[in-house]
Amino acid sequence: MIRITALQTETVRAWQRGAIDAYGNHPERVLSDGAGNPCRHCLRYIPQGAPMLILAHRPFDGLHPYAETGPIFVCAEPCNRHAEDSPLPEVLTSSPDYLIKGYGRDDRIVYGTGHVVPADGLQEAAKTMLRRPDVAYAHVRSARNNCYQARIDRA
Repeated sequence: MIRITALQTETVRAWQRGAIDAYGNHPERVLSDGAGNPCRHCLRYIPQGAPMLILAHRPFDGLHPYAETGPIFVCAEPCNRHAEDSPLPEVLTSSPDYLIKGYGRDDRIVYGTGHVVPADGLQEAAKTMLRRPDVAYAHVRSARNNCYQARIDRA
């Protein structure tokens, strides 16, 4: 069993109130063009014309060589966080494929775990990866742009 873990509500609400991002900048507020802007909190696409925030996010607590930072989108207005016991969210079923990578308890990439999987194989690939004792969790990213989508944990 796997659990899809979206960004924490407290973190997203802080950005929506103007808190700075991973690079010390205020999030950019723009309108979604409707061309696939996935919110990392509700894990749904932000509708065309809806306000959204673009910001730099580092999905790790500390700074180290493996702590990748990259651009993400979140809804500019409050949205409901994706429920961890829900089925795969919209943003993890709409692309043809995704990149998944396993991380150890030390937040370092577990070499040999990163690979691109078809959308319909994402859950099984994540379950297989999380069976490894050296993998504590996984990240799912865009296979095209390498953008962080969500975290995958054992249920």
